[in-house]
Amino acid sequence: MVKQSILGRITTLAKANINAMLDKAEDPQKMLDQMVRDYTNNIAEAEAAVAQTIGNLRMMEDDYREDQEAARSWGQKALAASQKADEFRTKGEAANADKFDNLAKVAIERQMDAERQAKTAEPTITSQREIVDRLKTGLDQMKVKRQQLVSKRDELTARSRTAEAQTKVNEAVKSIDIMDPTSEISRYEEKVRREEARVRGQQELAASSLDAQFESLEDLGEQTEVEARLAALKSGSAPSALTAGSEELTLDYSGAETGTQTGTAERA
Repeated sequence: MVKQSILGRITTLAKANINAMLDKAEDPQKMLDQMVRDYTNNIAEAEAAVAQTIGNLRMMEDDYREDQEAARSWGQKALAASQKADEFRTKGEAANADKFDNLAKVAIERQMDAERQAKTAEPTITSQREIVDRLKTGLDQMKVKRQQLVSKRDELTARSRTAEAQTKVNEAVKSIDIMDPTSEISRYEEKVRREEARVRGQQELAASSLDAQFESLEDLGEQTEVEARLAALKSGSAPSALTAGSEELTLDYSGAETGTQTGTAERA
């Protein structure tokens, strides 16, 4: 049982894979074209069979007409021989009269044989005519079906091409969809954003370096001013920035200097 179950599963799997491969390999347009070709070949074969049947019917009809014509002909000959026999009998020529009566009988026999053949052929001809009519009707229906199949093939082919075109359009639209994070545009945009961020980082770095340089220059300028003011104090001249308070500063320094001298004298 286990072996059979495994074999059954393998068979099912093989069938599924084969069917999947066939479904993938099937081209709707090619398959429909092949269906139209096959149906056209079937119609051609049916037409040949119907033509043969019609030919046989026409031969039977010809034979029937020949039998009818033969029956009429032998009937006319029997009538002519009988009339000739009556003429000889009227003349008293019994031998000739009997001779033509015998000919009339032979003609009548031939007439009856032709009539029997014609009568025997009538049912067959009637049956064949019905069959031919049905075959013609079936053949006409096959041609109508073929036209429907061709129309359906054209419709499905057009729909298949439309669907294929829509798929290509959708893929093209998707490839340039700026809202789609997987599109090429989004990747390019992300790359540009990274490049812009890198440039901003470089600019900020450059700006911080310039600020540091300017700050160092300001510190240097302030130190220079300090040195200048110190030099001015030593030389006794006030800087321009201290012009408003120069007199008071001078007096303060003078007083300080006087006080210093007085203290010195007293200590002396």
